[in-house]
Amino acid sequence: MASLNGLPVSPDALLTLALTNYGHFTSMRVDDQRVRGLGLHMERLVRDCRTVMGAELDPERVRAYVRQAAGDLTGSFVVRVTVFDPAVEMGRPDKAGNPSVLVTVRPAGALPMPPLRVKSVRYERDVPAVKHSGLFGAMHARRSALLDGYDDALFIGPDDRVSEGGTWNVGFIGADGIVWPKADVLPGVTMGLLQQTGQHHTAPVTLAEAQGMHAAFATNTTIGVRALSTIDEVPMATEHPVLTQLRDAYLAIPGERL
Repeated sequence: MASLNGLPVSPDALLTLALTNYGHFTSMRVDDQRVRGLGLHMERLVRDCRTVMGAELDPERVRAYVRQAAGDLTGSFVVRVTVFDPAVEMGRPDKAGNPSVLVTVRPAGALPMPPLRVKSVRYERDVPAVKHSGLFGAMHARRSALLDGYDDALFIGPDDRVSEGGTWNVGFIGADGIVWPKADVLPGVTMGLLQQTGQHHTAPVTLAEAQGMHAAFATNTTIGVRALSTIDEVPMATEHPVLTQLRDAYLAIPGERL
């Protein structure tokens, strides 16, 4: 299911996005027509539109398109909102200033999801604070991990410090509680919601320190809180009281009506 500015989308309308890949997006898990952190998703789209296009985006317009796409669907599904300018040319990204809104819908998996086995990969996303559509580097890192028998990639910077995962934030449970890596990462909506639920702190985390934590987990809108079972070949605990508390806290967050 896909619509552009509330109308059925044609292949020609997507050529610019396919050929330039210049845009930004957010993905939202919808459960019974409600979204946890819906306001934060809208804030992200508005903020990133200013960064990517220097343009203002009307969040109420976006919500109307999302409501239309969701229709009377029941249960759980994922809505992705991609913002791009169909008229932009590769040689003149400075002219991208007319945001169009592409809304797509796909099924959502049941929560909680099984643990992830992750491989450390040297990589840092371009403009990490923006959830942009330039996913080649992240997908290439994920491919490398999959080919080596893992489920996904965990990004490590040149300073040997952990940052984030392929399409998710990472957190750790250590002796001092819940730790989020201090690094240039996407400010994830799910991470932000979890940080409001208890005692959390941010600190630099090296790969060796990450492997020595009591437990580790991935977070994003589609997976909630998902344990990591290994980092490279180092096993991690997938059952921990704090992990259970985090999962329960996330599921208890009331969703906002679309």
